Amino acid sequence: MQASGYNQIDIALIGGGLANGLIAWRLAELRPDLKVVVFEAGDAPGGNHTWSFHEHDLTHAEHRWMAPFIVHRWSTNEVQFPDRYRQLSTGYLSASSDLFRDQLTGRLAGAIRTGRTVEGVTPTQVTLEGGETVAAGAVIDGRGYRASPHLNLGFQKFLGQEIEFEAPHGVVRPVIMDATVPQADGYRFVYLLPMSATRLLVEDTYYADGEALDRDVIRANIDAYRRDKGWPAGRVVREEDGVLPIALAGDIDAFWAQKGEVAASGLNAALFHPTTGYSLPDAVHLADRIAGLPEHSAAALFDATRRHSVETWKKRGFFRMLNRLLYLAGDPLKRYVILQHFYRLPEPLVSRFYAGDLTRADKVRILTGKPPVSVIGALKVLSPSSVEGAAA
Repeated sequence: MQASGYNQIDIALIGGGLANGLIAWRLAELRPDLKVVVFEAGDAPGGNHTWSFHEHDLTHAEHRWMAPFIVHRWSTNEVQFPDRYRQLSTGYLSASSDLFRDQLTGRLAGAIRTGRTVEGVTPTQVTLEGGETVAAGAVIDGRGYRASPHLNLGFQKFLGQEIEFEAPHGVVRPVIMDATVPQADGYRFVYLLPMSATRLLVEDTYYADGEALDRDVIRANIDAYRRDKGWPAGRVVREEDGVLPIALAGDIDAFWAQKGEVAASGLNAALFHPTTGYSLPDAVHLADRIAGLPEHSAAALFDATRRHSVETWKKRGFFRMLNRLLYLAGDPLKRYVILQHFYRLPEPLVSRFYAGDLTRADKVRILTGKPPVSVIGALKVLSPSSVEGAAA
């Protein structure tokens, strides 16, 4: 089939999720001379998500240009474990898919094509459902994570309910982890975001070995948690769920060798925090990098996205080693002990951990103290069969 009337596109972004949406936004700010088109299979960009991050995950400049997407800011957050409670003074911020969609469509409405399922891509061409082809100077594929034999993963899966209560719920700051709940399916915790005095996002989350998500069981667990907290009556106004990859090991060069020289973004470029699964900071960093390129040809974008992904992956080997300890070194129902042990550390180190920017001294500090897993268990997960380069 002949190429359609999109033939003047400079950059085609496949998928209208967080990573590609931010790339489109940043290009509109810094390179308005480029024609950028987003092809989104759904009815609107952004999906149904809440993306959160810590204050120190972004630079001051990144905070400035991300400000239009931020729907909530808190000055503190806390964690709760059976043997440790801690309040941290670092800021915490959230972006919602509703605001994300409104901002993108407000600025880029003419550049977003919804209801367009993409069946195939090359570095300079998009094939839509039905066979229509679209030519572009370059293509960036941001359609989310797809299983690869070159990445060894665990999973963080969750279901969250945004609840409007009839009276104040009493939660005053984000609870990043409430691991005082009964453990199940690996490491379980509840995540709380107070959207207002009467509205609360309650997410039941699992660091699990498998990616199966039993929504009915998790809904029942959230109901039980609500009863245990003695919260007033309320109604669920929104629900979201997801399964995020947690990196254990892998061969990032082989992962990229499969991509056929098509540039990639977001989870499709293995850009996510290896331990927390947070993806917004990496999406911001990549958007800045792409928008600042002197050239936006297919070859230049493939090289830039591949290079950024590979550099980021290789920098974070220590996190994947910690993840192997978390997932492979002991009883899955005792995984919370490793996180509980981690939160003994100084607050600046915790901030650098979330930002993925640990110093050599930080790494030594994390591994000192009474080990939360046995030495034998630790040696097993650091054996040749589980180190970097091992296939899933």
